[in-house]
Amino acid sequence: MSIGYACLTIGVPDTSFKTCRKANATEEKLEELIRFNLQSLENIIDYNIRNQIKLFRISSDIIPFGSSPVNTLVWWELFESQFEQMGRKIRDSGMRVSMHPGQYTVLNSPDEEIVARAVEDLVYHTRFLDSLGVGSEHKIVLHIGGVYKEKERAMQRFIERYQTLSDAIKKRLVIENDDRSYTVSEVLAISQATGAPVIYDNLHNAINTSDITKDDAYWIELTRKTWKPEDGNQKIHYSQQSPMSRIGAHTKTIALDPFMDFYHNVSREDLDIMLEVKDKNLSAVKCIMATTQQPHINLLEREWSLYKYSVLERSPKLYDAIRQLLKDKSSFPVLDFYRLLDQALIMDVTTGIAVNAATHVYGYFKYSATEKEKNTFLKQLEKVEKNNGSLKTLKKILLNLALNYHEPYLLQSYYFVL
Repeated sequence: MSIGYACLTIGVPDTSFKTCRKANATEEKLEELIRFNLQSLENIIDYNIRNQIKLFRISSDIIPFGSSPVNTLVWWELFESQFEQMGRKIRDSGMRVSMHPGQYTVLNSPDEEIVARAVEDLVYHTRFLDSLGVGSEHKIVLHIGGVYKEKERAMQRFIERYQTLSDAIKKRLVIENDDRSYTVSEVLAISQATGAPVIYDNLHNAINTSDITKDDAYWIELTRKTWKPEDGNQKIHYSQQSPMSRIGAHTKTIALDPFMDFYHNVSREDLDIMLEVKDKNLSAVKCIMATTQQPHINLLEREWSLYKYSVLERSPKLYDAIRQLLKDKSSFPVLDFYRLLDQALIMDVTTGIAVNAATHVYGYFKYSATEKEKNTFLKQLEKVEKNNGSLKTLKKILLNLALNYHEPYLLQSYYFVL
């Protein structure tokens, strides 16, 4: 089983993506952006490998205007060596990647122009994955589309349009139940007519279900039958409903207790779980830690090194509790660790506690900072203490010190991003 996340990272340097306005999309500008984005993608792949993350959804935005006539670059040839290098890393590490076109890629629209653009978008996504040299188990995830007041006809249109797609697209395309229009039962019916594997989404099914008496395990087993050997492991989407938000909104982080209940109910070696959650890689690492077959206290100590100052600036009490928890080197208290961590991270940052944490962090530079740097920090610290200055500015000063003095322990931590 692999557990992964979608598109973006938190707290990983040099992994952002860039785009531009259509008016500025010259060939020179697009080439510059693509080169930058591909390097960011490779940095994410390297991060995933270091952290044993075997499942990852690649952003559709790597190639700006990838399916638009605006982009006339033959980018798959221009950047062939970069694609080959990334593809080799993906294959050698056993990583599985996917892509997920957005809401405007609609195959079953009654508007032929919309359909034509959807097909072009699928061509782009297929070409991207093909350029990596990865097999057919690396998928493109698509929703069925709209209802257009005639669901049966709309479903039939999807089936008909699917049949006209190239074999290259069809071998990668998988279809997913959504939270508004198409239940998993309806997507299964379309799968039966097309042969496309079905991605089961647990939150979408909770919102838009065809049978409230059936649990996740039932639907996962039923959709499993749509996956053929050449499709790779069955893949599902897992998310949790954010409280006090619109229906269907994802949580900031994955709460481990309900996730572990889900995991124990559906766990199989041949099931891959894509997390859809706002804190992306952080929750992926959390869930991988909680389900590891090789538990060791060193794993939690490494995680603690990333979070400790973010916890300290919110709750010294929970900071001390986690330190005590990790003292027993023969244990692996992963659930308690993340319960305490999550409890701390939802707390508001208050001035007095944050100043204490910032002072601890400044300790790394106590003997190396110049007099000018020291005075800059202390003046801003005093302003924050008197509620006359910005904590954000104080942390920016600390970040600049960490960069200037190459403090990897701080730069790799989440203190500056959470």
